[in-house]
Amino acid sequence: MSISFVDLLPLFKSNLFTNAFTEKVISGSDKAEIRLPEEEALLVSLDEPSASDFASLSDDEIGKFASWMGGSYVTDMSESLKGELTFPLGNGRKMSLHMSKEADRQYIGSLISLVHGVRRAKDMHEDFSQGTRRPAELIKGCFDGIKVLKEEHGTEGFAEQGLLLLLATLSRSYDLLQEAYKGQIVGVILLGDAASSQSDSLLDVTFTSRPSVRWLAESEASANATKAAEVALVRLTLAWVTGLILLISVLLGVYLLLNMPLTRDTLLYSNVKLD
Repeated sequence: MSISFVDLLPLFKSNLFTNAFTEKVISGSDKAEIRLPEEEALLVSLDEPSASDFASLSDDEIGKFASWMGGSYVTDMSESLKGELTFPLGNGRKMSLHMSKEADRQYIGSLISLVHGVRRAKDMHEDFSQGTRRPAELIKGCFDGIKVLKEEHGTEGFAEQGLLLLLATLSRSYDLLQEAYKGQIVGVILLGDAASSQSDSLLDVTFTSRPSVRWLAESEASANATKAAEVALVRLTLAWVTGLILLISVLLGVYLLLNMPLTRDTLLYSNVKLD
């Protein structure tokens, strides 16, 4: 698609992203390398929808999504998944999608799957927050549903409306994560002309093996215990050696005293007169 990042700068200055910082980056062959400690970080992917995400794509699921986004869904009573979706885009503009069209249905299905992925990430964070292990979490995902609209409708205006709806969905999903993480989260959105497979290469996430805090604490405790055992062994050895020397000295003294002639000990028998 030919919608560039420069064309979308006014969208980030709107009410969707009031605290967003925007920057244009011209990327070449370089890519961002992110190294995460294996024991202290967790990578959560939004690109792996479960089977229930598409199985639940029904008029009821689409209606709930439309209501959550502030839109409306008018169903076709004669056949399912043939209704019309309407979303407000601000400034009095609206976007209409017909579920009878395959491209529109794929686009909405991708949006719903994205929201489900964000909610799964939120549930995973709540599970981890209850345990003793609290790893840092990197949530990563790609969305290429805009090109489906471009190929189907062939107009830049409709693709731009689809991108506006995507940004609005990301804003609402980000609010869910902000609530779960209590504000301790940072979001980054990359927009470009590259396909999803090429966009993945811009973020090279690798895990490095690094001793965890618990492992370091256990190692320090083990070292202290080893040092204490060595000191105790040295003290015990010195006590046994000293005791043996004293015992041998006493026995030797008693032996010599018993076998000494009376005339030899002038100190003990100095006043004794021998016949």
